[in-house]
Amino acid sequence: MATNLRFPYQFDTRGHTAVTDEDTWIRGLIEQVLFTAPGERVMRPDFGCGVAQLVFAPNSPELAATTQFLIQGALQQWLGNLIIVEAVDVQAEDSILRINLQYIVRRTQQRQIAEFTRAGVGL
Repeated sequence: MATNLRFPYQFDTRGHTAVTDEDTWIRGLIEQVLFTAPGERVMRPDFGCGVAQLVFAPNSPELAATTQFLIQGALQQWLGNLIIVEAVDVQAEDSILRINLQYIVRRTQQRQIAEFTRAGVGL
């Protein structure tokens, strides 16, 4: 059985590395792919899709379509062995980026719906 480390990294009540269930672990992996900017990880400079940088971009239908394509491609590249992405919806309102994602966990064939938000302040 694989160990699913909790994201963000934490310690449990015994002082050991905290672990979590598979669904929460996968959600954490998705969040890492979405909000890691390419070049941010030294040993994997092409990891991530960097959508947090788009919070300040001018909102347009073209940007939304491009962002959806970028997210779907990054998730397929980095997590394609774990999930099947069914739908991506991206909305930018003021300085908040909201990503709604529908996916299937390959191992269990369970459909999941998740929302990820990122505020532009402090990015």
